[in-house]
Amino acid sequence: MSLEADFFESFRGRLEAIAYRLLGSASDAEDVVQDTFLRWHAADRALIETPEAWLTKVLTNLCLSQLGSARVRRETYVGQWLPEPVLTGDRMLGPADTAEQRESVSMAMLTLMERLSPNERVVYVLREAFGYPHREIAEILDLTEVNCQQIYRRAKQHLAAGRSRGEVDAGMAEKIVRGFLAAALSGDTEPLVRLLSDDAVSVADGGGRIPARRTPVEGPAKIARYLLHAFRPTDAKRALFTGGGGLAFYAIVVNGGPGLLVETGKGVLGVFCLDVAPGGAVAAIHLQVNPDKLERLTRQWAAAGRPGRPIESDW
Repeated sequence: MSLEADFFESFRGRLEAIAYRLLGSASDAEDVVQDTFLRWHAADRALIETPEAWLTKVLTNLCLSQLGSARVRRETYVGQWLPEPVLTGDRMLGPADTAEQRESVSMAMLTLMERLSPNERVVYVLREAFGYPHREIAEILDLTEVNCQQIYRRAKQHLAAGRSRGEVDAGMAEKIVRGFLAAALSGDTEPLVRLLSDDAVSVADGGGRIPARRTPVEGPAKIARYLLHAFRPTDAKRALFTGGGGLAFYAIVVNGGPGLLVETGKGVLGVFCLDVAPGGAVAAIHLQVNPDKLERLTRQWAAAGRPGRPIESDW
């Protein structure tokens, strides 16, 4: 491998982490990073004064093009669009040293960032998650530093009202998931209602590939009834999702937060990402069952040997 290729590989993880935050898709992030590599390979490096800045600028421009076309594609997307979940430990999640870095890759924040314009998202991610100074971000986007600062303030204002996440450690995450699953399988709405915040919302993404509710469910009582129906086993559901077999439920940490992975004998069926509010109540449930958005997670899950025992397998 050449020195130029070695340098790029040493920087690939950071580029993937930036792209994932900008696009909300691990597969799209991999694609734009590979496109960045091809441009790096073809470039006259004698003209590149600062390789890291050059690579970040090329990657960002590719992501901006993706974000523009993604908005058009999502107008015809079947049902609700959610980001692609990533297991904690994946380099795609990038740095997690500060609360801001951890929050920027949570499922709740990736979903909220869909509200931002492409430039707002770039400025927010580069500043909040990677600590780029406004001067460098302005050079990447061909803006003035003052304009960049204004965009950053607007982005933070757009996102402030929707923030609800409380940080939990791995032990607390598993406890929350176990409580959630037990309540969902109880057949009674009251245990679920007690777990949910007053303004809780549940969103599912099937992408037209897997049956999933196409509108959000809001409020503890409605969410509880919806989940009880979803978790109630029937022969029809078993035939549809498992081919007549069973389901195994695992407590995982996904995008830095509590997650419930549902597996069939065929592979990962879906992932519930639980957004926990300060105080411990579940403020949002993001259910990803679109197979296209579970490919990377499924590969990682299989490669890790399905770590841990299922918390429930009698369904």
